[in-house]
Amino acid sequence: MTDASPIVLREGRLYFTREVCERHLAGSNAVALIRAGTDLVILPVRHAAGGGYLLKLRTSAGERVAAAPDFFRAEGLGDDVVWSGQAVWQENRAAFVLHNFFLCK
Repeated sequence: MTDASPIVLREGRLYFTREVCERHLAGSNAVALIRAGTDLVILPVRHAAGGGYLLKLRTSAGERVAAAPDFFRAEGLGDDVVWSGQAVWQENRAAFVLHNFFLCK
């Protein structure tokens, strides 16, 4: 099963809605980011000791944010890059995939 969820990148931070967090990131303390060609793969990390970028509570409504400017800079995306789109949840990867994300330069 796959479904699309809104995700925003701004100033090196990924913004997640409450619905995304409740549905796919519940119990996660962080996310791991992986470049797979032109795609960005976002994996939930259940234990902070597992590493990744911390998911911080952004609003009392349950929206969260992961600050990862170092990752995006290392991949050639500066702080000025803004991206807004749909991430596809892939059950077989247990991850979000942002297809062609790295073409947003």
